[in-house]
Amino acid sequence: MKIKAVLAVRALAGEYALGPVRFHRMTTKPILERPEEDFDPGPRFPSPRKARFAWLLLLVLAVFTAVLVTSGIRTRIKAASAVKQETLELAVPVVSVVHPKLGALKNEVVLPGNIQAYTDSPIYARSSGYLKKWYVDIGGRVKAGQLLADIEAPEIDQQVLQAKANVQQAEAALEQARATHQQGKTNEELARVTAERWKNLAARGAVSRQENDQYQAQYEAALANIQALEKAVTAAQSNVTSSQANLSRLEQMQGFEQVRAPFDGVITARNTDVGALINSGNGGAAQELFHMAATGRLRVYVNVPQAYSRSATPGVTADLTLAEFPNRRFQGTLVRTAESIDASTRTLLTEFAVDNGSGALLPGAYAQVHFKLSNAAPALVLPVNALIFRSDGLQVGVLRQGDKAELVNITLGRDFGSEVEVTSGITQSDLVIANPPDSLTSGTTVRVAGH
Repeated sequence: MKIKAVLAVRALAGEYALGPVRFHRMTTKPILERPEEDFDPGPRFPSPRKARFAWLLLLVLAVFTAVLVTSGIRTRIKAASAVKQETLELAVPVVSVVHPKLGALKNEVVLPGNIQAYTDSPIYARSSGYLKKWYVDIGGRVKAGQLLADIEAPEIDQQVLQAKANVQQAEAALEQARATHQQGKTNEELARVTAERWKNLAARGAVSRQENDQYQAQYEAALANIQALEKAVTAAQSNVTSSQANLSRLEQMQGFEQVRAPFDGVITARNTDVGALINSGNGGAAQELFHMAATGRLRVYVNVPQAYSRSATPGVTADLTLAEFPNRRFQGTLVRTAESIDASTRTLLTEFAVDNGSGALLPGAYAQVHFKLSNAAPALVLPVNALIFRSDGLQVGVLRQGDKAELVNITLGRDFGSEVEVTSGITQSDLVIANPPDSLTSGTTVRVAGH
């Protein structure tokens, strides 16, 4: 054992054997060693028992290493699978569902209405010129035919004077034509009598046929002349009629220099002032002078949902309430409907007539119309947090096939604040998704909370 230890030390120290004396590679000092007979310089091999033990130890180490590696891989695979499963579960939105409630049975429905004047019209000038004076400002109540403004148009005034002179000239020409016609008739009568006399004389042979033919020709010329004079009278009469028509047109245009109210009503706008240049007509550079509205009777337009359209028949009464009149109701009567459902809103346009003799109601106001139903039916009620507002219209998410969401278009009735009335699109047995996520689409798999 001592010899083996010395060999090992020598091997580690890197010694070199040089004859009987050995020198270390790092020093020149000799190292004394024991005689060669103290150790065996021959090769040494491990025993078979030790070799088997070494191999067994290596095998155990290899198996242990393989077990550790395999265990680590399995642990990582299991962890990745768990993360994937958890990610998939978290990707499924968790929703809560509600059943639509059955609304209370009522005999009326409250709908928004727009109040409009029974007659609403802009007033333009029919004659061009300068505004000389206006007489009524906004808010003024006027009667039909009442003077609103004066327009100064000297061109039309001169045209009227010229047209009157043309009428007088045409009338004078007509009188002259009539006088000429009368003279022609006298000449024609004289020619006729003379022709008859010469004809009788020629028959008895008292005069020559040549002289008779001459007088007969004069009579025929007188007849032709009288016909021409009659046509001249007719032409002169036509000229007089034409001149009078032109004068009447210009006088009417001159009458338009006075702007008058076309109906009883109130002036809602005045868009001109004294000295303003007025252009006739309602196009191009023309400007609206006044705006009038007849407010003695008003029209109220209401869009009735399709579910109540059968109850909207002419003659049905309704009460109007306005915020500025908290304790007052105005009665209206349905007078006509559009007889067609609007495809975009699924509503029926109706018109109610409301008497406004007191002038309390104003055109353009908003009113709540309490529409009385002839055959009331309960509707479904949903919380407002179930509604989805998108470009496809008002929708709700409904649970189908257990875990599939489907977006359904609905039609609303009344608004109760935190709840709304649904008149079409869903049934009482549907499961409606409350607080739907923004990413919800038809066909999305969802998970109901608590299940």
